[in-house]
This record gives sequence, structure tokens and C-alpha cells, in this order.
Amino acid sequence: AQKVSTLAKVDVKQGQSGTLVFVQTRHEMSQGAGVAVIEEQDIVYREAAAPGTAAPVARPAPADAAWEQPVRPDPMLLFRYSALTFNTHRIHYDRPYATGVEGYPGLVVHGPLIATLLAGLLPEHLPGAVPRVMSIRAMSPLFDTAPFTVCGRPDAGGALLWAKNAQGGLAMEIKVELA
Repeated sequence: AQKVSTLAKVDVKQGQSGTLVFVQTRHEMSQGAGVAVIEEQDIVYREAAAPGTAAPVARPAPADAAWEQPVRPDPMLLFRYSALTFNTHRIHYDRPYATGVEGYPGLVVHGPLIATLLAGLLPEHLPGAVPRVMSIRAMSPLFDTAPFTVCGRPDAGGALLWAKNAQGGLAMEIKVELA
């Protein structure tokens, strides 16, 4: 297998919270028969918040879930996922670093872990469904300090999946188009 990643575009903008850097990447995964998967990412990097700045409140998650599954993240899960994915960023497994250096309230739950848990709802609730396109949008972080819920429902031509924090705020949303 081969993966080719391309940096498509970088834009720097000023936002209400400071400097924002928008990075657009394209990843093509292929094997002998050609390209099998194309992944496009739009990633936003923001300037570190000033000390004492309150974290923004997440907008409310949809209230019409057909499926819900609670998740209780813990340090062992986050450490194992970091090891599995070769992610060495200490915010996921080193609490003193995450809280003392980076200023987070706890360990940060990996975005790809949340997406994996959300995608896992599909075979359970829509057996035989084959995703053709998945559009993922992360809106607010989740931490190991509180449980969260992965939710979903059928949607026109696919499904809508989302993760909500313990207060009901939207953390991640995935729009799924089925083949």
C-alpha cells in the first residue's frame, strides 16, 4: 500500500480568538489496482488562548438521536489509542503535561477515536450499509474528566452521527453518504 499526502493550501486569518491557520491536505491511499481511498482534510490551528480565558461553550447537539451509546473515556483507553496510532502527543496520555503545560482540564480524547466510535454505530444500526463519503467536523474537545455520548440517526441517503459532551454540547459531527 502507498499513501501520498499533498499540502493543498495554507491560509492565515485573524479571528475573534486570535490568529487562525487553515491547512488543506489531500491524502491518496492506493494499492496494485490504483487509488482506493481519498481523504481531504481542512484543519484549523488556532493561537493558544490567553491565560484565564474561558473556553467557548459548545453549541447544543441535535436532540433527535435514534441511537445513543455512552462512552466513559479513561487514561488507559487514551494511552492505548495513542500507542495503536503512533500518536506521541502528550495531551492524550500525560495528565500533568495536559493540565499543567497545555492548560486543558484533563486528558484530551483523540478526534480520530471519537470518529471511530461514531462510525462504529453504522454496522450496528444499519447492517450492510456501505459508506461512500464521510464528512467529519470536530467542533469542541472532549476530555477524560466526563463521559460523552456517540449518537446517530438515519438521514436522507445516509446517516448523521454526532458526539455530545456531558452537558449536551456538540463535539463532533459526521455526515455519511451511503453507496
